[in-house]
Amino acid sequence: MQNHFGEIAGVLTAVFWTVTSLAFESAGKKVGSLSVNLIRLIIAFFFIGFYSWAVRGFFFPTDATLYQWEWLALSGLVGFVIGDLLLFQALVVVGARISMLMMALAPPFAAFIGWLVLGEVLSPTNLMGMTITLSGIVIVILKRERSEVNGVISRKIKSNYSIQGVLLALGGAMGQGAGLVLSKKGMGDYDAFSASQIRVLTGIVGFVFVLTIMKRWPRFSAALKNIPAMKRITLGAFFGPFLGVSFSLLAVQHTQAGIAATLMSITPVLIIAPAVFLFKEKINWKEILGAVITVIGIAFFFL
Repeated sequence: MQNHFGEIAGVLTAVFWTVTSLAFESAGKKVGSLSVNLIRLIIAFFFIGFYSWAVRGFFFPTDATLYQWEWLALSGLVGFVIGDLLLFQALVVVGARISMLMMALAPPFAAFIGWLVLGEVLSPTNLMGMTITLSGIVIVILKRERSEVNGVISRKIKSNYSIQGVLLALGGAMGQGAGLVLSKKGMGDYDAFSASQIRVLTGIVGFVFVLTIMKRWPRFSAALKNIPAMKRITLGAFFGPFLGVSFSLLAVQHTQAGIAATLMSITPVLIIAPAVFLFKEKINWKEILGAVITVIGIAFFFL
């Protein structure tokens, strides 16, 4: 089992993200995505701090080098503030299942950004994987609609879901992919949980700035008083930025980044069952087929 620690961490990351996406979708609809983002990061900061204090003797990552602080902080800005801001709004607009399906594009984005930042080269196999992944997503989000105007029947391709929501989720995927590459560059062999705490701290600073600019502090205060939403945010914070993000960094540390990213991306398949049983959402065969093809594409991408 020790030999496959990275792979196990990758699978657990996907499970954690399944739980957190459902929790944050529900909370975001109650109090708004901006409030959810900041509250969950603050909660996660203390989760990580107490864990690190118990395990390493450091509540705050003071043993990190300046180099690690710089790259991990940049990763937090890109991944948490920009990427998650877009993703959480997508959760509200199009729901967790479609948002997580679009997030399956994060590994191809990570590979492309890795080529730009780390000099990693894309092979023909990688490009084939991208094509298959995109095909799976297109099957889910697009449909042919039959219409009749003045006796003339036409068929147009339209989106099953809000274009705005799909684009928001796509931006979230780009942010996550870039954040993963920047984290790997800055983390090295540093403790994954403390590395996550640096990213979380940057995210807190970023969202404080965003809420101030957008004058959303009254909504933030109201969110703190919403007990049902706070329960969901706390649950999501535990499984998301505490366990999920930290285990994703553990996966990257202990196995190849491609393998880790592939295993993390099975969330679109994992999320189908709870979406049906908890939210009573209806699933059609195209969504199931699209989700499966998407994951196959990602696996092919990293062969």
